[in-house]
Amino acid sequence: MRLLLVEDEPDLGQAIKRTLTQEAYVVDWVQSGDEALAYLEYDLSLYTLGVFDWMLAGMSGIELCRWLRSHDRALPVLILTAKDRIEDRITGLDAGADDYLVKPFSMDELLARLRALRRRSRPLKPSQIQVGDLTLDCDRRMAFLHRGEANEQPIELTQKEFQLLQYFLEHPNQIITRDRVLSQLWEMGAEPNSNVVAAQMRLLRRKLERYHCDNLSQEPLLTQSVQ
Repeated sequence: MRLLLVEDEPDLGQAIKRTLTQEAYVVDWVQSGDEALAYLEYDLSLYTLGVFDWMLAGMSGIELCRWLRSHDRALPVLILTAKDRIEDRITGLDAGADDYLVKPFSMDELLARLRALRRRSRPLKPSQIQVGDLTLDCDRRMAFLHRGEANEQPIELTQKEFQLLQYFLEHPNQIITRDRVLSQLWEMGAEPNSNVVAAQMRLLRRKLERYHCDNLSQEPLLTQSVQ
């Protein structure tokens, strides 16, 4: 789940990014409206959600919303602002924002509002993915093996391993390139080692083998090479 965060307050931006990253979001954080517009123009399809501050250098968060809607882009957007008048809320919603959160706010409320935006957006992705005796719970970010009716064994995955497994299970029978994985699961502007995707895939396969996921190891999406 990739999200564009536009927040010009460094402390708040860092706190939001840290919270979202802990919740398995891939977060591109920028501090000006103009930089955000450049990201959107580069490849809007990368993003599932947007969190825009209202008052920004260059384009405001409201202007970014208007740009998205004028270009018929349906990216769900949550506006952050200290403006709390009813008139301000109406302005934000009329500009194309999908939700509106007044500062200061709790991170728990931010996460709840983002979950609500995800539920309202289409197409909805399943909250659970099952392949053989493996179940991936996308909401709780947990993986389980079912060994008999009453035996549920959790698989301990790192955050990146879970993201990789979820991404591959959501795109069955496809050839997935290294660049595509990097663009979906690593932050924009990050410069990971050239072999980071292959290395992470090796770690994931080995871990699945340790859990004796024999049926899953036969799935083409896990045995194919990331090209």
